[in-house]
Amino acid sequence: MILSGKEIVKHIGEKIIIDPFDPKRVNPNSYNLSLYNHLMVYDHQELDMAQSNSASDIIIPKSGYVLQPNKLYLGRTNEYTKTNGYIPMLEGRSSVGRLGVFIHVTAGFGDVGFAGYWTLEIFCVQPIRIYPDVEICQIYYHDIDGEYDTYKSGKYQNNHGIQTSMLYKDFQK
Repeated sequence: MILSGKEIVKHIGEKIIIDPFDPKRVNPNSYNLSLYNHLMVYDHQELDMAQSNSASDIIIPKSGYVLQPNKLYLGRTNEYTKTNGYIPMLEGRSSVGRLGVFIHVTAGFGDVGFAGYWTLEIFCVQPIRIYPDVEICQIYYHDIDGEYDTYKSGKYQNNHGIQTSMLYKDFQK
């Protein structure tokens, strides 16, 4: 079951943390998150899953930044979220998708107990100007049924910046 917007608000501060929180961003069954003013792009065209891949930082000015097609940009939400007892899910906003911008290409499924900023996998089909602080995606919450373990540690838990892939750590086991 997906929580309604009213249920999200009811659990803010206890089972759901969104910081900063703005009641105007509550939707019927989700909450809009906004884009931080930095992006990252990988430095090389060929990436290696078994290696750490270097990336460069791009600052998005108030006047905007033009994304180019066929290039993966990593962004971050302005909002820190933490969830206890619910599964957080992230999706792009339909208004953004209708401009040909895909906000979370894959991995929009969070774990119960995830705490941190969401790294966004941004891809566009044609050049488009984006702006810092735009409400770019939405978070929604599922109930979880049965016993579960809370996500406490992991590659991306309690992050603060944009996170490049850490898949290479799986090869080190």
